[in-house]
Amino acid sequence: MTPKKIVEQWIEKFNNADIDGLAVLYAVDAINHQVVTKPLKGREEIRKLFEVDFARAKMVCIPEMIHEAGEWAILEWRDPLGLRGCGFFHVQHNQIVFQRGYFDQLSFFKQQGLPIPKEYLEG
Repeated sequence: MTPKKIVEQWIEKFNNADIDGLAVLYAVDAINHQVVTKPLKGREEIRKLFEVDFARAKMVCIPEMIHEAGEWAILEWRDPLGLRGCGFFHVQHNQIVFQRGYFDQLSFFKQQGLPIPKEYLEG
């Protein structure tokens, strides 16, 4: 399966808050680094991220463009509230082995009505 197809599956599972379905798209030792947090290592840490995020917020990924180059797919996305971001997915053997995401987490907290962590308010 191509990286683009894997990312299309990822979007479908994300939009259905299918935590188990999302988790199995990742290799057991995958790394997910959303640049606003420390990298997560392994499928179980990544699964926990989805559990926490889907429990606290209604999240929707609207793809604007999916680029593909070799083992990589790049997803440009937005959500219904106006948040935008970009995700890079390295896919090997039909599994995500590395993901890096860029988005404005402070805007995410504000749009979702979530408390803003104190480290955003200091300095």
